[in-house]
Amino acid sequence: MKFRSSHVLILAAVAALGAGPAAAQFKPTKPVEFITHTGPGGGGDVIARAIAQIIDKNNLSPVRYQVANKTGGGGLTAMSYVVNEKKGDDHAIAVFTGNWTTNPLVRKEAKVTIKDMTPIVRLVLEPALIVVKADSKYKTLKEVVDAAKANPGQVKQSGGSLTSRDNVVRQLLMKNSGANWAFISFPGGGERIAALLGGHVDMMIIEPQEAGEHIKAGNMRVIAQVNDSRLPAFANVPTLKEAGFDVPNVPQVRGIVAPPGISPAVVSYYEDVFAKMVKTPEWQKYLADNYFQDGFMKSAELAKFFDEFIGTMRNILKDTGAKVVR
Repeated sequence: MKFRSSHVLILAAVAALGAGPAAAQFKPTKPVEFITHTGPGGGGDVIARAIAQIIDKNNLSPVRYQVANKTGGGGLTAMSYVVNEKKGDDHAIAVFTGNWTTNPLVRKEAKVTIKDMTPIVRLVLEPALIVVKADSKYKTLKEVVDAAKANPGQVKQSGGSLTSRDNVVRQLLMKNSGANWAFISFPGGGERIAALLGGHVDMMIIEPQEAGEHIKAGNMRVIAQVNDSRLPAFANVPTLKEAGFDVPNVPQVRGIVAPPGISPAVVSYYEDVFAKMVKTPEWQKYLADNYFQDGFMKSAELAKFFDEFIGTMRNILKDTGAKVVR
């Protein structure tokens, strides 16, 4: 019995030693570079700073998360930075948005895609609102579309890039209805909002958290929702399908990716940090305040989601007439 007991203990010790390097846990030893493609105040920047504050407040990391703004190219600059300059860096992560999946589909100059990165977690699904100025003559989306049919090109919509969700939804609506209206592109959200409130355009498609203060202040009126179901905060406003437009939902998605070449232990570490973060009261409040929908998903699921989402967006972009290059 003594021999057998000793033998078992020796085997256990050997097994533990053998498993040590493979099962070694990662923990950051210096500040984590938290990369976003937007400048200060942009959507990616805002959510990155909120995440960094929540992680710090709840002591979820032994080091700070420092936001690094890598702007330009509609996200391509930041994507290239993550893949080419941060490869194998255990102390770098990035906030991705839907643009990181769609822009490479239509831009030949894109040298990397989100599939070149390491998926960590998906965090939120973000609906959108179609809004007009509070004193606009348009009370419904149908009225806007009818006006665009009667006067092609005269109705104006402010928005971002040609591959942004606001233009993709516009293209789908025009194809569905036979209407035609102008798309005025602005580099920043503040300029798009100013164009609407200044009466220079007739409508815009905007994320709820960007529109929230203007809606509360009575400067904007919501006429439709880009979502599969109505948001509780806008229970009286129809979705696109409820408004009579049978077009696919175009969700905005946000989450976390890491550079290529990191170990499974590093992936597990960041997964665990964000799994804890999404359960905090501060994160739940952030979701509610910004009208985000919880879309938490870990690395393996996120990798599958990327394949499905990119395929869906490729088909939608083709339907809008965009030239898809990959």
